[in-house]
Amino acid sequence: MSEPTDVRAPAPSAPPGAPEPAPPAGRSVTARATLAGTAVSLLLVAAIVLGSRLLRDFDSALLPYAVATVFLAFGVAYRYTVWVSAPGARRLLTKGFGSLLSAANFKKAPTALPRMAATYLGFQKFLGARSHSRWAAHQLIFWGCLLAAAITFPLTWGWFTFTSATGSGPGYEMRIWGIKILGFNALSPIGWLMFHGLDIAAVLVIPGASYFLWRRMKDRGATTGQRFAYDLLPLICLVVISVTGLLLTFSTIFLHGGGYEFLAVLHMVAVVFTLIHIPFGKFFHIVQRPAAVGMQLFKYTARQDEQVFACKRCGEPIDTTPYVENLRATMRDLRLDFDAFAEYCPRCKRILRGNAYLTRVKKGFK
Repeated sequence: MSEPTDVRAPAPSAPPGAPEPAPPAGRSVTARATLAGTAVSLLLVAAIVLGSRLLRDFDSALLPYAVATVFLAFGVAYRYTVWVSAPGARRLLTKGFGSLLSAANFKKAPTALPRMAATYLGFQKFLGARSHSRWAAHQLIFWGCLLAAAITFPLTWGWFTFTSATGSGPGYEMRIWGIKILGFNALSPIGWLMFHGLDIAAVLVIPGASYFLWRRMKDRGATTGQRFAYDLLPLICLVVISVTGLLLTFSTIFLHGGGYEFLAVLHMVAVVFTLIHIPFGKFFHIVQRPAAVGMQLFKYTARQDEQVFACKRCGEPIDTTPYVENLRATMRDLRLDFDAFAEYCPRCKRILRGNAYLTRVKKGFK
């Protein structure tokens, strides 16, 4: 049996009198993250001002939502900068986006990127391999939130406007940046879809979020390591936003506006809190996911070239050679001095650890 031999020796300690090592770069990472967040926030503010035609199309009633999106932009840029400062994430980002933007990869497999974007980002087939019910619930939340964001954000920023085409009557015009895009009858099916798009999104989100809440209360594997603020609170917020949004429509149609003001304030508070919480909670993985798509493309193109790495002990294929090399380099960046274990399959790793325990640890108890 071959043992992993490529293990680096620990770094020697500094001799007496030598200058102290430089402090960790935490402060510089924080400064870069703050600068990135500020720059992205200012760009969004400029886009809101220009896209709303110098605020002529901006609805002041939606100001809290717009302010929340600016905080969201700052938080996402800040958290993303901190995330990519870690060696593993930085290497993932470099390799992932390098594969996405590679002309050589496009020549090898021109349809690989759109297929992976559709299956990995859109339909998330990897979740179906774990559980069909979890995949269905995740799809409901994903498409519901995507529809809600596509409607809410442009309206909040003043990019989209709906104006009456005439002084009276059901005719409306949809304008983007002041340019007429579509005219429609508010009483037609298209008009109904236009004005009830958020209701449709809420109907999609409620069963999906409710399923995950139920699972986190009943499934022993899910309840073991869950945290309220990280795992449960985002799902509760989604349910509150969706339910209050539907109640606003119910109040308008059936109650002649009864209780509308209270529901509007409750809905606004839930939306603003959720937007500000996104960069620091579970939903931040939405921002991280595109880099993972690039890594999947990185592995796919290596398989096309038949660059498969075999386990050094049993000869079974582990993954692609570039992926194993990338993993070892990341482990070295993290000062993990057992990176040679990346060259063994999971079964052989367990055998090697067991043999090491029998020959070194248990021997000490004799």
